[in-house]
Amino acid sequence: MTPAPAPEIPPAKTDWRERWLAMDRWLAAQHAFWLPVPFATPEPGWTREQPALARWLEALDEASVAVYETDGAALTEALAPLLPALAERRALLDLPFLGGTPDPLPETQAVDMPGRKRLQSGALAGALKPLAHPVLDWCCGKGHLARTLAPHVDGPVSGFEWDAALVRDGNDLARRYHDHVTLQHQDVLADDLPWPDAHHGVALHACGDLHRRLIRGAATQCWPRLSVSPCCFHLTGEARYTPLSRLAADHSRMPELSRAMLRLAVRETVTAPARVRRQTVQQQVWRLGFDALQRHLRGVEEYLPVPSHPTRLNHEGFAAFCRWAADRRGVPLPHDVDWDRWLAEGGRRQRQVRRHELLRHLFRRPLEVWMVLDYAVFLEERGYRVRLGTFCERALTPRNLLLDAERVPAQGLR
Repeated sequence: MTPAPAPEIPPAKTDWRERWLAMDRWLAAQHAFWLPVPFATPEPGWTREQPALARWLEALDEASVAVYETDGAALTEALAPLLPALAERRALLDLPFLGGTPDPLPETQAVDMPGRKRLQSGALAGALKPLAHPVLDWCCGKGHLARTLAPHVDGPVSGFEWDAALVRDGNDLARRYHDHVTLQHQDVLADDLPWPDAHHGVALHACGDLHRRLIRGAATQCWPRLSVSPCCFHLTGEARYTPLSRLAADHSRMPELSRAMLRLAVRETVTAPARVRRQTVQQQVWRLGFDALQRHLRGVEEYLPVPSHPTRLNHEGFAAFCRWAADRRGVPLPHDVDWDRWLAEGGRRQRQVRRHELLRHLFRRPLEVWMVLDYAVFLEERGYRVRLGTFCERALTPRNLLLDAERVPAQGLR
């Protein structure tokens, strides 16, 4: 389980290299706590190696679980005596606040723009000013960010968006409010993408392959500036995560990360209406109850994924759900299944999963920062000076990291 020693690293040129190396070492050393998925793994290895930790988590009452699901700092402090490695977490996540004075679109001009997106775009604008180059809003939707930035740009503002209807609506909005913004219908993943010269590429919450295409392409085109707030790292066509930087490719100690593993970085506890929360818990209990039943019937300790079920089953009960799931997965069911027993087991497992997830979620932000640090090092390797930090509070958006890179004058690719 202990990772093999990594090769010696050349002296670091920047702090981001050292930060990435430290995060990589820490995450790799703790991978037994965050790699297993509690929903699919009833008894992960750490529960046997750290029984006191497992007992502490599983003894939490519902009120404490609810508090810790939204307060990672309090959970870190509570668990540190049982898991001393957590003492390093805060320092590893310490990043500067890059935000300036927020400058959102006036509400009267923010047509079709959700309120939180208006504030997020305004916060990003405050962090990026001054803007000295033509701006390209990457995956721009209706161009809300482009229109937010336009008053601060001495030059053209454009946007790429694959949805033609959004492009049409966005250009209509720009004309209505006299914004110097032009949106273009464009698939940014296309091989023949027309990269304009000398632009400042800006992306607010572009997902996975979309933001990685911008980072690679802007560096290849030697754009003078690049500002990215990445999101949804798991939305990629690659089966495994491929680092961007040479440093990460050559020296990472991390296990291979699948798309499902990357999803951990953007999982957040969402407060939903009480009815929705109850329905979510019921579905989890049913799925975990069926999982326990199928393991018993097959005699195999293996999780069988089950697709989304028809909504009608929500009103037909646990037995109907299990019959549907068994049919979908080819699991023969005997006629004398004790449904109450397996429903109770599903309830027990749901409570256990919720508590085991508390520990795993402490590694969400570190995994996200590990990937963005890789992007920062990649851009430094390609001749950029990089700022990395946050542009707004997490209450406005959990995806509040900002990678802001400016090309160093007269420095070519290395």
